[in-house]
Amino acid sequence: MFDSIKEYLKPELIWFMVGLTLLILEFAMPGLIVFFFGVGACVVAIVCLVTQVSINMQLIIFIGASVLSLLLLRKWLKGIFLGHTASKQNLRENLEDFIGQHAVVKERIIPKVGGKVELHGTNWTAQADQEIAEGTIVEIIGKENLTLKVKAL
Repeated sequence: MFDSIKEYLKPELIWFMVGLTLLILEFAMPGLIVFFFGVGACVVAIVCLVTQVSINMQLIIFIGASVLSLLLLRKWLKGIFLGHTASKQNLRENLEDFIGQHAVVKERIIPKVGGKVELHGTNWTAQADQEIAEGTIVEIIGKENLTLKVKAL
């Protein structure tokens, strides 16, 4: 009985199972970090399959391969799996980008109540000092949080 169990206690099989478990565990844990420790365990399994190494050397290879792959590949793989962003827009820095642009009123703007305008295909809440009818082209004169300040042309 112990001979059959001994067969499954080979280091390469144990490291492979640990690696496979960590790779599967990545699906349950967000962040794309556990994946690289699974890769490190698989690297140790391959090394153990090819040559005989001590447990200390196995742990050093595991930690080294895991950390090295984490540092070198995480950003690249995160971009692949989560998608690359062309630019991250900081609305505070890009306030000047809004001022002076023209938008179309989608819902009538009533002073102190507001309305909706469309700018570059996106609907925005808008405020104005006077009533502005739907379909009117307006100019953006300011921005407060996600509300555009507009005036009729």
